[in-house]
Amino acid sequence: MADRAGPSDGRRHRRGRGLWLYTAMLLPGTAWMSIFFISALVVMVLLSFGTTDELGNPHFGTTLANISRILDGVYFTAILHSLVYAVCSSVICLVVSYPVAYVIARHGGRYKHALLGLLVAPFFANYLIRMYGWQTLLSDEGPLLNALHHMGVPSTFHLINTQGAVIAGLAYGYIIFMVLPLYAAMERMDPAIIEAGRDLYGSALRTFLTVTVPASSGGAYAGLALVFLPSVGDFVSNDLLGGPGTVMVGNLIQDKFFDGQDWPLGSALSLVLMVLLLLFLSAYVRHNARQAKEVQL
Repeated sequence: MADRAGPSDGRRHRRGRGLWLYTAMLLPGTAWMSIFFISALVVMVLLSFGTTDELGNPHFGTTLANISRILDGVYFTAILHSLVYAVCSSVICLVVSYPVAYVIARHGGRYKHALLGLLVAPFFANYLIRMYGWQTLLSDEGPLLNALHHMGVPSTFHLINTQGAVIAGLAYGYIIFMVLPLYAAMERMDPAIIEAGRDLYGSALRTFLTVTVPASSGGAYAGLALVFLPSVGDFVSNDLLGGPGTVMVGNLIQDKFFDGQDWPLGSALSLVLMVLLLLFLSAYVRHNARQAKEVQL
């Protein structure tokens, strides 16, 4: 009896030690998230229903005035601008990234990792520095507009301080988050599937549209989520490339917390933005779960 119980006791002991080890490993991250994320999130939610006094000091409260203010005027327009800009930049990133990721994954050969490294290297630079570079490129005295003027474009045409400049800046700033998931999805594809598609559809374009695109749709959806989510809350691109008519919700949140001294309204804007992003993220998760279930069937 004692001999039979020995191995079982040893396994339980090892399981207990493993549980304590996993718990100890989780504690630092859990403490960090609890102190610096969850507590700050709770304060933001509570403060969004608060008020400010005559000196601009925030106070907790139960009023819905901040939420109602967002639904009209400049705040609602800024939210719409942010959503439209994020959608446009996500679509641009998708269209540009698909052929780039396809060429590197399917035709890069032994140089694919080097090509991917060259593609990622510029994004090691600070995001703010890259946006300053775009500001110089798109400015009225910049090389791009000077070239367009020499080609006959009227001098009244401007690139900076426009909606197109903001969308271009967002697309450039986050395009790497589209390329990498697409590359990973195409890298995992079985070459035999593409060969079978060429036998069925003939042309390379039809094979790409009917075989490669559906097979890499998981990477496309992941890239859309990774580009859309940060683009909605971005404020640097609009600060440097946009104008008065291109204000995004991130700019208003920054203004309310730093210049406007209206923390409750800034918290309410952050709360509304977070709810919108959670809705988008839940739709993405449901789509992935549905797609995984279809694959299993």
